[in-house]
Amino acid sequence: MGNDLAAFAKENGVKYFMISYTDLFGGQRAKLVPAQAIADMQKDGAGFAGFATWLDLTPAHPDMLAVPDPASAIQLPWKPDVAWVAANCIMDDKEVEQAPRNTLRRLIAEAATDGMHVKTGVEAEFFLISPDGSVISDKYDTASKPCYDQQAVMRRYDVIAEICDHMLALGWSPYQNDHEDANGQFEMNWAFDDVLATADKHSFFKFMVKSVAEKHGLRATFMPKPFQGLTGNGCHAHISVWDKAGKTNVFADNAMELGLSAKGKNFLGGIMKHASALAAITNPTVNSYKRINAPRTISGATWAPNTVTWTGNNRTHMVRVPGPGRFELRLPDGAANPYLLQAVIIAAGLDGIRSKADPGKRYDIDMYQHGHTVKGAPKLPLNLLDALREYDKDKSLKAALGEEFSSAYLKLKHQEWNSYASHFTQWERDHTLDI
Repeated sequence: MGNDLAAFAKENGVKYFMISYTDLFGGQRAKLVPAQAIADMQKDGAGFAGFATWLDLTPAHPDMLAVPDPASAIQLPWKPDVAWVAANCIMDDKEVEQAPRNTLRRLIAEAATDGMHVKTGVEAEFFLISPDGSVISDKYDTASKPCYDQQAVMRRYDVIAEICDHMLALGWSPYQNDHEDANGQFEMNWAFDDVLATADKHSFFKFMVKSVAEKHGLRATFMPKPFQGLTGNGCHAHISVWDKAGKTNVFADNAMELGLSAKGKNFLGGIMKHASALAAITNPTVNSYKRINAPRTISGATWAPNTVTWTGNNRTHMVRVPGPGRFELRLPDGAANPYLLQAVIIAAGLDGIRSKADPGKRYDIDMYQHGHTVKGAPKLPLNLLDALREYDKDKSLKAALGEEFSSAYLKLKHQEWNSYASHFTQWERDHTLDI
């Protein structure tokens, strides 16, 4: 599309624009702007009180302006009068450095100075549940191994097909939809893209899935572990790096082990080196650690890592290399901020390339059966507090993501942990009332 949102509105019959930004906790914040006013908003931005969302700002700060990026505009397929557009946050004529999309854009630019063009795809899993969130929405979806269950996916055909139809209309090249490993859980896959486009699509996908589910009287959740005993929601990321023009995959080298080039191995080395710290970003909630440190689920496997290991085409490790020229990071979960997920991948990978990091020994064992035999590989954090401490200790990763961002993120996430830790639970009554 062009760069003129007013023209976009006229050409497509758009009456309103949803100017949207994502805060540090992954919350999507928006203002609904009539098309008649979009020219001024495109120039000056829509005004927000940053303190009213999850950003480290005070009520005394001036207006934060969300300036829409016209390249990201998406007409809502289920409500064509409205177009969604991602925005970049500014304040006092400067970019708000802690804002997630700004953090990602800065790291994309940094990678470009090294001649690297990062491309990624995500696998965003979700549950379809009752409106009150208490149970899965399909009472017949009870199999102990429900993955790929054709009856269960067809019972939710109206929801899944509508979302896929929308992705087809948007040109995202969706290529498969399935019932996932937990009862009530689904995954929908679309083509990988430039890292900023993937982040914008990921953000919009979550909005779209929730909206379509609500239209059908259901609720969609990307919560990492919404139900005890069931497999959690992952958000696996597939990562490759291309030349500056975006034409040649510099991770691909058929002469190398698993078809992964020396540069690809170094990028992977950065992911391995910073894994315990980057978990604070890829697994950003208290609930996240119920997924990566879960006991075996009803299906027989959690499909989530708990140790920093890598392998070939083997889903029991934190990273797998399923084919030449790319690798899959299986650590992130459904709570991951679409922009910060991509930003931390670039930050860790760039450090790996610059320091020629070695990813360490490759393991081809079944980690769920024989993980106890692995000696020396770090365990992933047991909880959010441990992850935040690991991130705070990782000076190079903090610097790469930006000191202002890191300070804000750590401050607000520690507040969240403290709120959780001070919450009085039924478990305490059950276990200590008669002590």
